[in-house]
Amino acid sequence: MTDQTRNIIVLGASGLIGRYVTDDLRARGFQVIGIARQFSPAQKVSALDLALPVMALDAAALAQLLRTHEAGVVVNCLGVLQDGPGSDTSAVHRDFVSRLIEAIRDSGRAVRLVHISIPGVAGEDRTAFSSTKREAERLIAASAIAHAILRPGFVVAPSAYGGSAMLRALAALPVELPAGEAATPFQPVAVEDISATIAWLATRDIADASVRAVSWDLMQPQPISLGGVIAQFRWSFGTSKHFRIASPSFLIDLGARLGDLSTYLGWMPPLRSTAIAELRRGVSGDPAAWMAATGIVPKTSAQVIGSRPAAIQDKWFARLFLIKALIFISLVLFWVVSGFIALVISYDAAAGILRAHDFPPALVGPVTVVTSLMDISIGVLIAFRRTAAFGLVAGIIASLGYMAGSAILTPDLWIEPLGALVKTGPAIVLMLVALLILDNR
Repeated sequence: MTDQTRNIIVLGASGLIGRYVTDDLRARGFQVIGIARQFSPAQKVSALDLALPVMALDAAALAQLLRTHEAGVVVNCLGVLQDGPGSDTSAVHRDFVSRLIEAIRDSGRAVRLVHISIPGVAGEDRTAFSSTKREAERLIAASAIAHAILRPGFVVAPSAYGGSAMLRALAALPVELPAGEAATPFQPVAVEDISATIAWLATRDIADASVRAVSWDLMQPQPISLGGVIAQFRWSFGTSKHFRIASPSFLIDLGARLGDLSTYLGWMPPLRSTAIAELRRGVSGDPAAWMAATGIVPKTSAQVIGSRPAAIQDKWFARLFLIKALIFISLVLFWVVSGFIALVISYDAAAGILRAHDFPPALVGPVTVVTSLMDISIGVLIAFRRTAAFGLVAGIIASLGYMAGSAILTPDLWIEPLGALVKTGPAIVLMLVALLILDNR
């Protein structure tokens, strides 16, 4: 192994695979530059983690990046689930790969491209996600550069994001998938086996014809279904014998459509139409060529998931993951609907409460309108991902203000039969919970 091959660039180093691979390869002694559009404060653990507008870089800028860091291997972990605001599958999966190939050719360096793709064959592709992934594979295969196309199955990792988090949630909650979905082939792979494969490739001479252009399926060879993987997570969570309610397929489809709509508000939920389509296609392949070439014996899902029982933080995360959407939906409706009712439907009643407590007549109308509009605005702020944190903080402050103002101006409202002000306390707690679980990574 040359010094050059020890220099590795990982593109998409903030994702599930990219983050693990970056950290693991560093632990193996490689010099790894982790690059992503942005890192959370917890992810950026090294000065070698660089936040760059990767998708905006042209071929010349990418070539200069390779030269600057003397890269011998580039690992492309970039990917988006489906088209939507700020997400373009063709731009990320096909157009960027085309520029990356050009950059490798123009860099003047011997660089191996390791590209993370998906299992399956072109004739089975049902979504823009899978078809553009396959287009990228064709571009790489047709190029003259040294490359390895890795097609991992369902990735089991210590952390959880997107689909991996959704499966944990299904295991922790009393929900049963329809029989058709549960029977779908779903061969997993341990994320450490992906990283071990990249490390093995990085030690091979780039002129070695046996690994100059390879395409491998990375997954356990033993067949298993989606329901079987979830059952293993249930064993880890200790929920195997819990009562479960069957979820009809139409509810899954409805949830996926609502997930699609939420992308227009800036959210990226795992339950979207592309995820369901890919889930129903299944995850299967033949890892024999990969195992024979590398000598890696992949860990089974039972070995990875069953290596340790779930800790309390694992259980809490899994139980809250799908409930998170309900929390935000309920808070948006709470603020928007309450403000709309006071402004439109029950304006006279809302204003009457102020009049009944000797509020200055000239201020009754303006205060009623302003507070109603403020409530609606808070709900709208919470609805958008970019402004959700600000909206939640504003909601907490507004609620505390309502409680304090009522204690001074209308203290008798605290003991009215329906306890409207008393119920504001739990609403504040729910907003605090939403604020604490807002992060995705």
